[in-house]
Amino acid sequence: MKTIENLEWRYATKQFDSSRKVIQEDLEMLKKAVLLSVSSYGLQLYKILIVEDKKLKERLRGASWNQNQITDSSHLFVFCNYTRVHPTDVDEFIRNVSEVRNVPIQDLEGYRNSMKDAIANKSEQETQNWLERQPYLALSNLLLACAELKIDACPMEGFISEEYNEILNLKEEGLNACVIAAVGYRSSEDKTQFQPKVRKSKERLFKHI
Repeated sequence: MKTIENLEWRYATKQFDSSRKVIQEDLEMLKKAVLLSVSSYGLQLYKILIVEDKKLKERLRGASWNQNQITDSSHLFVFCNYTRVHPTDVDEFIRNVSEVRNVPIQDLEGYRNSMKDAIANKSEQETQNWLERQPYLALSNLLLACAELKIDACPMEGFISEEYNEILNLKEEGLNACVIAAVGYRSSEDKTQFQPKVRKSKERLFKHI
């Protein structure tokens, strides 16, 4: 599998070559891969900010425990979950399904109502947990796509979400910075790239029933 080869190649890059930039064509491919990610009900209740501006990345670095990947990477992907689910989010999705699949919208009423009922029956904490998990599905696609294009990436949770929200004005948009990924090209001086991967054995990780 080419996928296995790509996964063997990738690692969480600790030091980027700040002189190298991801070209627009490859960036569009990464965006397409993220766009095609799975999500609960297909609702895609998240938004991804792609930060390239140097001054903005400097500010975000201060909210990321001063980690160099923030500023040295080519682009910083900030995955943001919705903080609430509105009935209109489901309505918009249903309209999209109707248009793309050429299905009369009235034929989708049962599907619409079942989604709204399932979401409404979640507690506030359950809804929050659910929404915060969604961006990780999209992040996975980004990492796989990066590996295939031989673009390096470092997924990161080491940042202060509240400060990101303030710097990027996310609260006003009903968004919350959930997880980030620095994307670019590894520096030849990054010693981490030469370290063997450490993983559990298959016997410990998997259980056949």
